[in-house]
Order: sequence, then C-alpha cells, then structure tokens
Amino acid sequence: MDVTIVLLILLLGAVVTYFSGNKAASKVALLFSAVAFGASLMILNQYSQGIDCGFSAVWMTNPNILFSLKADGLALSMVILTTVLTPLIILSSLGNNFNNAKNFYALVMFMAFAMTGTFLASDGFLYYIFWELSLIPIYFIALLWGNGDAAERKKAVIKFFIYTFAGSLFMLVGFIYLYQKAGSFQLDKLYTLELTANEELWIFLAFFLAYAIKIPIIPFHTWQANVYQKAPTVGTMLLSGIMLKMGLYSVIRWQLPIAPNAAHELKYIILALSIAGVIYGSFVALKQKDLKKLLAYSSLAHVGLIAAGCYTLTLDGLRGAVLQMIAHGFVIVGLFFAAEIIYRRFETRDISEMGGIRTQSPKFTSMFMILVLASVALPGTFNFVGEFTVLYSLFQVNLAFAIVGGTTIILGAFYMLRMFQHAMLGETNAKPFADVSFNEGIVFVLIIGFLLFFGLYPKPIIELITPSLQDILVHIK
Repeated sequence: MDVTIVLLILLLGAVVTYFSGNKAASKVALLFSAVAFGASLMILNQYSQGIDCGFSAVWMTNPNILFSLKADGLALSMVILTTVLTPLIILSSLGNNFNNAKNFYALVMFMAFAMTGTFLASDGFLYYIFWELSLIPIYFIALLWGNGDAAERKKAVIKFFIYTFAGSLFMLVGFIYLYQKAGSFQLDKLYTLELTANEELWIFLAFFLAYAIKIPIIPFHTWQANVYQKAPTVGTMLLSGIMLKMGLYSVIRWQLPIAPNAAHELKYIILALSIAGVIYGSFVALKQKDLKKLLAYSSLAHVGLIAAGCYTLTLDGLRGAVLQMIAHGFVIVGLFFAAEIIYRRFETRDISEMGGIRTQSPKFTSMFMILVLASVALPGTFNFVGEFTVLYSLFQVNLAFAIVGGTTIILGAFYMLRMFQHAMLGETNAKPFADVSFNEGIVFVLIIGFLLFFGLYPKPIIELITPSLQDILVHIK
C-alpha cells in the first residue's frame, strides 16, 4: 500500500458524497473521511517498519513532469493531521442544516483531497496543481454557505481568492524558472540545483509571497479575519486547522532548502515580520467583541510564532514549528467548534451577549476551559511542547526575539481568559443553553484527549518528524 490510496479514498468520497443525495451526504462524507484516516494510519505503520510508501510515475514527458508523492515523516504528519481533522470537522457540522448538503460535503471532501496532495507532492508542478485545487472548494464553501450580508461576504471571499491566487502565480513563475535550470520539477533535483545569490533571492521572494499570504504573515494578513468570520464554521475550521499549514509546511519543504542562502540573508527581516504578527494579532484580539474574530486574530498571533520557528533555520525551530502546527490545528478547530455551539444556542457571536453558560452547561464549560488553557500553552498540553521549543529556538538566534515572541503567552492568556470569563461566568443568561449532545461530546473528547496525551508524551510525533527535518536541514545549513 502507498499514499495514493489516501488520495483515491478522499477523491472517491467527494464523488460518492455528491451523488448520495442531500440527506445522506454528511454520513457518506464522514464514512469516507474516517476510512481515509484509517488508511493513513496503516501507511504510517508501514513507514515505521521502514517500508517506502511513496509513489512515482511519469505523467508528462515534455515537459518532464512526474506524478510523484513523497511519504516521509514530515509529510505523513501533515497527512495524519488532515485525515484526522476532516472527520472531526464533518462530525462537528452534523448539528447544522446546509442547503444542497451534497454539494457542501462533496466540496469538503475534495478540499481534503487537494490539501493531502499538497503535503505529499514531490514534483513542483504537481504540488502547484494540488495547491491551487485546494483554493476552489473553500471559495465556494465560504461564498455560498457563509454568514452575514451576502455582499460583504462576497467582497471578503473574492479578496481572499485574488490575494491567494496572485501570490501563487509568483510561485509558479519561480517553479518555471527552476525547471529551465534543472530540467525537472522534482524536489531532489531542485535541492541540489546551484543558483547564484541573485537567483536565490528572487526564488525565495517568489515563494515567500505565496506562503506569506496563505499563512498569513504581516502585512499579507488583511484577508484573514473577515474570511474567518464570514465563512461557515466548517470552512473556518478547514482554513485555520489545515489549510494555513500548507504555507508553513511549504516553507520547510520547498522554500528554505531550495534557496538556503537567501533564507540566511533575510532571516532577521522575516523573523521580525513573524514576531510583529504575534504582537499585532494579540493586541487586536484584545479589542474584539465578536468571538469568531477574536479567535481569528488569536490564530494570527500563534501562526506568527510558528512561522518564526521555521525561519530560525535551526532543528529546534523546525521541529517546534511542526509540533505547534499539529497542536494548533487541533486546538483551533476545538475553539471554533465551541464558538459554533454557543451560536447554535444563543444565536449570537457577540461576547457581551453571552454569560452564565457555566450554570446551565457545566460539561461544555469544562471542555471549553481545557481548550482555552491549551491555547495559551499551559504545561501538560501539546501546545506547550511546540511553543516552548519554538521559543527556545528563538533564544538560540536572538534573545530579544524570544522575549518579544513570548508575549504571546502573556497576552494570549489575558484575552482568552477574559473572553472565557465574559462568555461562561456571571449571571445565568435568559436564553436556555442545552448541554453538549453526544456528537458534540465526541468531538470535544477526541480533541482534548489528543492535546493532553501528546502534551504528556510527545515522543512518537517527535521521532516521526525529526529524521525528515534533519535531512532538510542538511540543505539549509
């Protein structure tokens, strides 16, 4: 068995979901996404036994393009993240009624297929195809099933599409130039390509523009908060939990090893931008009254720190970044799900209109509290492992970066705990708040269980990703 089986299951799932009809669509999507997760675990088991699970076949001969998939520890960690979060996101959506549900869930499955392909592709042209394919479903998910005024939603979604697509075109130009030099889009050929300092600089900047928009890094972040707010919660979860990881993963897999000298030359500038995102996201989050927007800016702060870890160009930085990518994926999906549950009960996202939930729903309050503490990297949660490792890598590079980057913990704790206080505590709200349902409880328990287990025992994930990062670091040093 190789990794193509995961792609085939997800793609087949999208097709079958579409033809299954509106009533059965959610259940069919959930079934196929769970099967894809099972297949991912089987491939991970084969990989741990030393079996090559990659795939390569000639796609085109002129130009020379391979349908080539690389299944190392780094790629598999992202595939597992995608295939475990997808069924959780679908399960979390069962409390919503979507018009044309078959279209909606088919798009979710197709997006999971495209994102998985992005993480696995080792041919630059194939990677670009998957990268762009992932943009199409989220565009329609946010546009057709989003929240709020239709005109404002359309404006926010189009801005996101244009920003992302424009940045990707610069990356495509970079790949075309590299192909002219190497005669191949293959990752290993591009790693060993000898470029001049000027060539590396332009390649680095072309890739950086695409990734900085996707992550996003300041000043390319202006699309994020509005799209997170306007998209349906499922779309927001896909964007924040998985899709932005495509940019962070690509920095490690493609940008840094192909243009290492430019990375070293621009390191401090990019680190400064990343850390600025931490501060900016945290301070703007302090002012938010809308719960989804608060979580959006909180996510901006956290991914800024992850990006900083990537650009330290150290093993600890890369390892901490990947660990935090995984942890952030789980915790942000959990937090947005909690926000969606509150909206289902209270029909508001205004924090000032909440309050008193603790007396009506102690189970929900307890689980929400754990997610909030995980978000602020409380020791014992998986987020602490990644965040501490990233801060340690920043300390190795520059003490000031570590100190300023560490403010995300202090500021994050302040605005998250203040939000929790306003939303959960106080006098009982006049509106009834039912306790968590069985499906909602399963989603919360699985997410919290993952965060606590790997917070106490991160060794399996560290051992999975470290060899791949060490191989990449050889080309960066």
